[in-house]
Amino acid sequence: MSSAPVAASRIARLILQDFRTYASLDLTVSRPLVALVGENGAGKTNVLEAISLFMPGRGLRRTELAEMARKEGPGSFAVSVTLDAPYGEHRLGTGLEPQSETARASRICRIDGMPASSPTAFAEYLRIVWLTPDLDALFRGPAGDRRRFLDRLVLAVDAEHGTRVNALERALRSRNRVLEENPDDRLWLDALEREVAELAIAVAAARRETVERLASLILETREEDSPFPFATMGLEGDLDTLVATLPAVDAEDCYRATLRDYRTRDRAAGRTLVGPQASDLLVRHGPKDIPANTASTGEQKALLIGLVLAHARLVASMSGIAPFVLLDEVAAHLDPRRRAGLFAALESLGGQVWMTGADPSLFAELEGRADVLQVSPGVIEPITRAE
Repeated sequence: MSSAPVAASRIARLILQDFRTYASLDLTVSRPLVALVGENGAGKTNVLEAISLFMPGRGLRRTELAEMARKEGPGSFAVSVTLDAPYGEHRLGTGLEPQSETARASRICRIDGMPASSPTAFAEYLRIVWLTPDLDALFRGPAGDRRRFLDRLVLAVDAEHGTRVNALERALRSRNRVLEENPDDRLWLDALEREVAELAIAVAAARRETVERLASLILETREEDSPFPFATMGLEGDLDTLVATLPAVDAEDCYRATLRDYRTRDRAAGRTLVGPQASDLLVRHGPKDIPANTASTGEQKALLIGLVLAHARLVASMSGIAPFVLLDEVAAHLDPRRRAGLFAALESLGGQVWMTGADPSLFAELEGRADVLQVSPGVIEPITRAE
């Protein structure tokens, strides 16, 4: 794992234009911890979502960009941040350009005023990890939810992973369509399966590397008295076994042969049954050595927080950049001991942390250590700001 110095950047200024509930917002902060306090529906999560757009993908809500534009606005939006970094100040911007008579609405990305090809370019300046309430059921929910969670873990350390995953999904859709419409076109299927195999092995290998690195870091840094139990992790799936036992080239050949042999079965099923799209992330409660989905609700929440904190440390170690951490309503259901442990762990990460909560008392112990801001529809104002 990298031992290079870790750069810690902070968002000093956040500007929103026609984003969600914000017609216009110009917010400055100065602390490494930022707490957004307000009633449900006030717009706290919207701020976290805006920041999450500086990572490849559709943000922490996974919605279409057009849905992020303010309903009463022109159909476009803009988000920009000023980063205060050890190596200088940088301005990053992204948003949705309005639809015109000649072009559809499109995403724009800018770095220091110059166009960037995609959000992947932001990875040179920042990395982001997050935890939202919809992940509370991660260990009990379907495998697809855990795959998406895992791909986000990978994406934070490998900015190209999302491109590979999207390309694989397109290739699989093409194969399924050919199986349905032209199942006897062997040349076409051979070509598609060659592409699917290459992408699938790359995706599976990136997932495996991240899981192994994260599991190793967790075991190396675990503390028996931590309020957040350590997790043990692994991958389950035919392709994951293949990647773990064979060199990449041989794994591609074996998977391509499997695709060829299973054409009839896949056509009947209407989908490709074997591949990274059928993998599962297995997580166990380390101290109790039980599957995470059998732990209590409180234990699962604590386990998930510990996993996200460990992932943030992995991102810093591998990228040399302390990640921004976005935590939506994470402290609401923690007892005082775990809440204090969470705040201490967040401060030790080195990156800037943005948190939300409905009750200002959740952040009372952070007085003098955090910017605590009151959020009401379209407006954000400081509650307390230490000198």
